[in-house]
Amino acid sequence: MALLPILETPHPMLREISTPVEAVDDEIRALVADMFDTMYAAPGIGLAAVQVGVPKRLLVIDLQEPEEEGGEPVRKPMVFINPEILEKSETMQVYSEGCLSVPDQYAEVERPDHIRARWLDEHGNSHEKELEGLLGICLQHEMDHLEGILFIDHLSRLKREMVLKKLAKQRRMAA
Repeated sequence: MALLPILETPHPMLREISTPVEAVDDEIRALVADMFDTMYAAPGIGLAAVQVGVPKRLLVIDLQEPEEEGGEPVRKPMVFINPEILEKSETMQVYSEGCLSVPDQYAEVERPDHIRARWLDEHGNSHEKELEGLLGICLQHEMDHLEGILFIDHLSRLKREMVLKKLAKQRRMAA
């Protein structure tokens, strides 16, 4: 297992459209394992392959929610290979989103509150499910990466510029 470097905006690869995974093989499973290690270390709850420099239609999610109030987070890793959204609800939900490629920046983003999605897991098994809540929001966010879209692209120009200015200031302070 290896920690992979996470690309940060404005890296041009983050704007590429990812290509389909042709075969779910040992190479893909090794990438998935490295992506989980990288995501947990960051820490984050979702990571698309393009964020680690591999423009393939692959992403991982683990919401790491506690089973009970105040309990330890429980890992429930999920792998989405060649995911597609089949249906979106017309009702929307606003959620405060952040992104490992736009570190330490958060903004309110409006997305459909229910989706029906289809994907393959790390064993090549097909799944189709209706997703809602944080999992549905997270999948939409990560799938945006596969299309070269960042969460800040959903913001008004003014809000996007404010987020990017804060990020630039943060980078200057760290240098």
